[in-house]
Amino acid sequence: MKNFIKKQPPARIIALGFVLVILLGSLLLSLPCCVKEGRSVTYMDALYTSTSAVCVTGLVVVDTADTFSPLGQFIIAVLIQIGGLGVTAVGAGIILALGRHMNLKGGMLIREAMNLSPGKSVVRFLKNVFLTTVSFQLVGAVLSFFVFVQDFPIKKAISVSLFHAIAAFNNAGFDVLGNMQSLVPYQSNVLLNLVTCALIIFGGIGFLVIREVWEKRFKWKKLSLHARVVLSTSAALIAGGTVLFRLSENMPWMGAFFNSVSARTAGYSTYALSGFTKPGLIVMMALMLIGASPGSTGGGIKTSTVFVLLQGIKSAATNQEEKAFKYTIPEESFKKAAVIMLLALGVVITGTYLLLLMEPQVALADGLFEIVSAFGTVGLSTGITPLLGTGARLLCIVIMFIGRLGPMTIATLWYFNKGERVRYPQGDIAIG
Repeated sequence: MKNFIKKQPPARIIALGFVLVILLGSLLLSLPCCVKEGRSVTYMDALYTSTSAVCVTGLVVVDTADTFSPLGQFIIAVLIQIGGLGVTAVGAGIILALGRHMNLKGGMLIREAMNLSPGKSVVRFLKNVFLTTVSFQLVGAVLSFFVFVQDFPIKKAISVSLFHAIAAFNNAGFDVLGNMQSLVPYQSNVLLNLVTCALIIFGGIGFLVIREVWEKRFKWKKLSLHARVVLSTSAALIAGGTVLFRLSENMPWMGAFFNSVSARTAGYSTYALSGFTKPGLIVMMALMLIGASPGSTGGGIKTSTVFVLLQGIKSAATNQEEKAFKYTIPEESFKKAAVIMLLALGVVITGTYLLLLMEPQVALADGLFEIVSAFGTVGLSTGITPLLGTGARLLCIVIMFIGRLGPMTIATLWYFNKGERVRYPQGDIAIG
C-alpha cells in the first residue's frame, strides 16, 4: 500500500486526502453528541455538510446553529480550517510540529497543493502560512467580538466570533447565527461588514501574495508579476462588482461593496438573494465563477486565469506580444487559462443539466445559480439547497469537490504518463 501511494502523482494523493477528510468529517457529524437534542441528522446531511466545510463552500442543507451541538460546530470549524489551508499543508504542518523531517515527496505535494514555485522553501512557506492564518483570524475574532457581544452572552460571543473569523478568512460562508439568515441582521453594522470583508479579501488573495507584500514593504514596483496581477484584478473585480450591484439592487454602497467581496467565494449575504433582480444575479454568478486567487482559501477559476485570458484576447486582436506590468506573459499561460475556462464551463453546464434533470421543478436560473455557487465554492443559494433530493445533493457534493481541487487537477487525476511513442505530422486547421 505504501509503495502504491508513493507511485501516485501529487494531484491524486491530494484528492484522496480530501476524500478521506470529508468521509471522516461526515462520520463525526453523524454522531449523536454532535447533534443538538431534539434534532436529527441523516448521513446524507452529514456528508453534505462535511463536504461543504472541507471544500470551504458554505452551502448547507440543515442550519449549522440550529442543528449541530457546540461539539458539532467545533468539528465543522476544524474541517473548514483543514479545507482552507489544504489537507496536505495541515498534514505537513503536523509532521513539522512533531519534529520530523519532510521528504521529497512531501515537498512536491505542498508545491502542488499551494501552487508554490520550485525556488521557494517549503518549510519556511508552511510556517508563514500558519502564522498568517492565526494572526488574521485572531484579529478578526477580536474585532467581531465587539459586535457579537452586544447580542450574545460573553462565552457565546467568543465562540461565534472565533467561528466567524475562521469561516470568513477561509472563504467558507458558514455562520452560527441560526435560521439560515447569514449576516442579514448585521447588514447595517459597519464594523462587522468591514472586518468580514477584510478577512475574505486577505484569505482570497493567497498566502504567497500576502507574504510578498509584507516582505516588499508594500512597494508596488518591487512586487512580482503574479502579485501585481492578483492585486490589480481583485481590486478591479471588487470595484466593478460594487458599482454593478449598486446599479441593479436597492441597497446602499456598503451593501453593494459587501456583496461584491463576498460573492467571489465567501458566500455571506447581508441581503436576501430572493430579493435580487435578474441583472444582480447575473453579476453575482460571474463573480462566483471567477472566484479568488491561486494559492488562496477560495475557489473559482481564479483571478489570474481571467487576467491571462483577457491579455491573450487583447494580444490576438492587436497582434502584439502578451505583456503586462512590463513583464512578458509566458505563452503557455494562455493555453492553460483557456483549458481551465473550458473545463469550468463544461462542469457548470453539465452540472446544471443533470440538476434540472433530477429536479424538474427547479427553475433554470435557480439551478444554474446553485451549480455555479457549488463550483466556485461560494455557498450562496436562492433557497433551493435544503429542498434538493438525494441525487441532486450527491451531484452538488461532486461539483464542490471539483471546485475545491480545480478542474485542471481533476482532469489530471486520470492521466498516466507512459511517454509518446508516435509523432504525427503537423496539420492545418481553420479557426474562427
